[in-house]
Amino acid sequence: MVHDLSHPVVDGMPTYPGDPPVSTDAVATHATDGYRLARLSCGTHAGTHIDAPAHILPDGRTLDEFDVSAFVRVCRRVDCRDLGPRAAITADRLPDLDALDDAVDCLAVWTGWDTHWGTPAYRDHPHLVPAAAERIADAGLAVALDTAGPDPTPPVDGAPADTASVADASSETTADGDANWPAHRAILGAGEPIVENLRNLGAVGTTFELRALPLRLDGGGSPVRAVGVER
Repeated sequence: MVHDLSHPVVDGMPTYPGDPPVSTDAVATHATDGYRLARLSCGTHAGTHIDAPAHILPDGRTLDEFDVSAFVRVCRRVDCRDLGPRAAITADRLPDLDALDDAVDCLAVWTGWDTHWGTPAYRDHPHLVPAAAERIADAGLAVALDTAGPDPTPPVDGAPADTASVADASSETTADGDANWPAHRAILGAGEPIVENLRNLGAVGTTFELRALPLRLDGGGSPVRAVGVER
């Protein structure tokens, strides 16, 4: 069974604060031209997408430098749905990484936050603290999430942030977000990709195959059509 884990690409869809808006403008229509063609305008990190190391690291690998097999991963799903807005996902929430099946090379963090997609609350997702991200990086695992990213996302302008929710003493972030993006840096710095803005992780099992193939770009990110395949 194959499950769609991607958000639809539509005009005005949510984007990370400061990123370009998404638009799909008609260029030709069946009524006037006999065929249909549109112009898609978006940032490379719009919607369900993948981050390459070059996204954060000046000397990091770009997407086109990866073998295509790097975008097909065996995931262990980590259930974090009990966590509230801007809660810290600490290292003790992770499974025993040494005991994972040898085939597993990605952790899929399941927060259920995709239900907030399209609302201001989507920015208030739980996030990995540096100690958790570093543990994942040390294990050589990629990360996939149903949130805007592994680090906190800045709140909607004027909205209060619950800074007390960041509970790990080793955390270098605040619940407001931090331009150092320590979780990104740990995982991308280990040469592993990050898949963000997934949806529908409840449809797959605890272990599943994630296929998230990007465009072949000389860049740090690309939208993907992510699917989960039951194992």
